[in-house]
Amino acid sequence: MPIRVAIFKPGLDSHYRGAMTVTRHLASRGMEVVYLGNQLPAGAARAALQEDVDVLGISSLSGNHRETVPAVIAELRAQGGEDIVVVLGGIIPDIDRPLMFDAGVQRIFGPGTPLAHIAEEIALLVGERDAAEASVPIGSPS
Repeated sequence: MPIRVAIFKPGLDSHYRGAMTVTRHLASRGMEVVYLGNQLPAGAARAALQEDVDVLGISSLSGNHRETVPAVIAELRAQGGEDIVVVLGGIIPDIDRPLMFDAGVQRIFGPGTPLAHIAEEIALLVGERDAAEASVPIGSPS
């Protein structure tokens, strides 16, 4: 079954070229990708769950990541999406990276990251998640 990815842009900065480029590349690598466009955190989480995605990619160029990313992850958890892998792309200052990882982001891809690397990392993260889920015996608390 192909990896399912949703990509969204928080805010209304209209800088979506990078997100669209990543969307097209992941689709060319056999992933099912839906571009959610601009969303608020609750809407992005709800859409990711409705689309039954493995990965939610957040594309942030407007500097709103400090508030938006933790809010999206909190919404995912509140709505039952704890198993959705969250990755972040865009201009994320080094000083903010620990905050993003603490919030639950699993990878950050800055400008210039090779598209092939992004696809490989997403596949790796989903594979690790699936292996961890498969190793929990049925009936055991997770």
